[in-house]
Amino acid sequence: MQVHLKTIHETSAAAGWAGPRSLVIDRTPRAGGLGIGFSGEELFMMSIAASVCNSLYHEAAARGIAVAHVEIIVNGDWSGEPAQARNIRYDIRVESSSPRQDVEDLIRSVDQSADIPNSLRAGTAVKLNSLDILKA
Repeated sequence: MQVHLKTIHETSAAAGWAGPRSLVIDRTPRAGGLGIGFSGEELFMMSIAASVCNSLYHEAAARGIAVAHVEIIVNGDWSGEPAQARNIRYDIRVESSSPRQDVEDLIRSVDQSADIPNSLRAGTAVKLNSLDILKA
């Protein structure tokens, strides 16, 4: 998998894309940005929710569990220098016509297997692969 990010002409805002999908990334005005896109911290938290949601629908289909609606709210604290996410937690609400216990078992299973939370819990390393500096 590969994603791309490129700043928008002479601003700190950036376009991010993967295949045909895109979004805008920026800092809040308080942090010196234009406030026209998601911050990195917001995308980090959103990736947790997206991973859980995608895994929930995938696993529900495999188990034959009907899912009509999912709502996930992720909260976390950012502190330290450099800042790090701490105390990440999420709440999930699932609307389903399937038996409650089946849906609860599904949610608990997904909590342990969703890719992003699982990677974070395992402490996946991130490293700078290469860099290129161009003269302005």
